[in-house]
Amino acid sequence: MRVYLQSLGCKLNQSEMETLACRFVQAGHTVVDTVEEADLCVLNTCAVTHTAVSKSRHAIRRLRRANSAACLAVTGCYAQMWPQEIKGLGGVDLIVGNEDKEHLVDHVERGQGSQGQWASFPDFRLPVPGAHTRAFVKIQDGCDNHCTYCLVRIARGRQHSRPQSEVLAEIEARVAAGYQEVVLTGIHIGAYGRDSGRQDDESLGTLVEAILMHTKVRRLRLSSIEPWDFNLAWLRLWEDSRLCRHLHLPLQSGCDTTLQRMGRSYTAGQFATLIEKAREAIPDVAITTDVIVGFPGESEAEFQESLRFVEAMGFARVHVFPYSARPGTPAAMMPGQIPPPLKKARSQAMAEVGRRSAETFRRAFLGRTLEVLWEGQPKGSEFGRETLWNGLTDNYLRVKTRGETDLSNTITPTKLVALARDGVWGEIEARHFR
Repeated sequence: MRVYLQSLGCKLNQSEMETLACRFVQAGHTVVDTVEEADLCVLNTCAVTHTAVSKSRHAIRRLRRANSAACLAVTGCYAQMWPQEIKGLGGVDLIVGNEDKEHLVDHVERGQGSQGQWASFPDFRLPVPGAHTRAFVKIQDGCDNHCTYCLVRIARGRQHSRPQSEVLAEIEARVAAGYQEVVLTGIHIGAYGRDSGRQDDESLGTLVEAILMHTKVRRLRLSSIEPWDFNLAWLRLWEDSRLCRHLHLPLQSGCDTTLQRMGRSYTAGQFATLIEKAREAIPDVAITTDVIVGFPGESEAEFQESLRFVEAMGFARVHVFPYSARPGTPAAMMPGQIPPPLKKARSQAMAEVGRRSAETFRRAFLGRTLEVLWEGQPKGSEFGRETLWNGLTDNYLRVKTRGETDLSNTITPTKLVALARDGVWGEIEARHFR
């Protein structure tokens, strides 16, 4: 069977689809690059905002139009929350929620899950079309927090962590397969090891320490960590240069009263102190963040306070989200819902602050030489004999260069010479690929 896979939303979704791809190959199927050649299309959906739901619906319809003869399976958060709505769209052959996503291959083959048939991780050495040079490794799922705006806790369920031994085994398999960078992903990775009833003292810090000690991974990157979970003692881990100098710490608002309504258990001042400590301990660290604008009850004064705080923090990148009311969350019932035009205006203002901040961060590295992991070539990137390549520094600078040599999955010292639209242009100084 020829299988086409598509994922929307977060890095956790991407990690899960990479694992599904390997499991399909392990079961004797072929993963293909285009919808048209597939016998089965699998879509991993997102529901974090109403825009994400809209994109999920659009993707379902697009896949069905592109290949009406293929079977269509839909999984992910949208499938978990609103399966009847998906059923009403028509043309979907299989709907699988998050709690049974691991057994999707069994559902496809036999129409029912086969508890425990698959190993804890598949053989990642098998070739998978479209595989990334950065491996997204899932270390936990679910969330026990109660942010008033968030649907993910409902869609993903309670916090639960993978055993450390299982994570290490998967990373070793990824390294053996040739991956240069591993990204630890999950819904709430800062809570790793804090599952109800766990008897050991595992934490994200001890997991990272074990990975650095027991595997030969070239680069290890952490995905999003909630500010209240970040233990300052972890900063010593960055003494190992393999741990990428990049922290994604979701702020959500720079105004304390808004943070209280959001159910966020920190103040803007506490967040600023964490950033200061991180920058002291990790030279050239990239601090990226998420910000919600137009949260219920957000006055103009509160928004301006948040805007000033974001500007003062000097983030390397700011992901701006206009508040999206999610059914079943406390915030959806709060008074003072902000009109869409005002949310749009505030989003644009915050995004402009984020754009300037990101440009300032990138500009500071011009003229310097950093190691770049080249991921591949964008579509339409051919320039005569040369190809446009893009990659990442360990501190999350997107670098572009042109060259005739195949750079995919190599790490090279690269001089950063000019600003690009969302990154920088680089010139490879030594072609001693490792």
